[in-house]
Amino acid sequence: MRLLVTGAAGLLGRELLRAAAQHDVVPAYHSQPVQGGVQFDVRRPDQVRDVIREVAPDAIVHAAYKQDDWATTATGAANVALAAEGVRLVFVSTDVVFGPRGTPWNESEPPCPTTPYGAAKAAAETAIRALRPDAVIARTSLIVGSDGASEEERRVRRLAAGEPGAFYRANIRCPIHVTDLASALLELLLLDVAGITHVAGPEPLSRHELGRLIAARDNLDPDALPSEPGTPSDIRLDSSRTQDLLRTRLRAPSEFLSR
Repeated sequence: MRLLVTGAAGLLGRELLRAAAQHDVVPAYHSQPVQGGVQFDVRRPDQVRDVIREVAPDAIVHAAYKQDDWATTATGAANVALAAEGVRLVFVSTDVVFGPRGTPWNESEPPCPTTPYGAAKAAAETAIRALRPDAVIARTSLIVGSDGASEEERRVRRLAAGEPGAFYRANIRCPIHVTDLASALLELLLLDVAGITHVAGPEPLSRHELGRLIAARDNLDPDALPSEPGTPSDIRLDSSRTQDLLRTRLRAPSEFLSR
């Protein structure tokens, strides 16, 4: 399989390149070069079209986004979908297409974003479902790694070192390990699946609880991490339906962050 991975310079993109090494993988990047990759700007439909024609992939995992840029996150995804005619497409979306509530969201519920980033991802989902109804839309949550490269891990180190800020106790999500996510996305490429899937961890945690687990793993003092309630934001994804389709086991943070 010839696979094009967008956002290849990011945490998830790098893990996808590693996990898909048995395939003919072509990394795509915007500003940070990736060895053996192709450069393009997803905001430019002509560039997207030309690169996809040149690479001629059998499948695309579209992981590129920019939280504060609608054109990259929403329009860019539509540009990829338009150019991906006849190509298997998996689009990486987010839990924040939903707003906070006290119970998990499932795949059948319509998006109700409360942030600009969530609205951009919801718009991207709408465009992809209209243009490529056979595509997979994989909503995920906070992504954590093992090498300190994820934003959550970097923030733990910064706050443990005394940088101003705090972890919020009322911000609850379903973190997932980047290795589990990459493996699940590659499985979804090969399965006879289309539409919305949820690919997040099974264990809801507050940002503060997650930070404490990361600190303990990294031999830092969890009690040194400052915390405050923050604005309540409980966004949980129910991933049980998708988990039943996968061989990949989506592990809980208390498992993958244990020493």
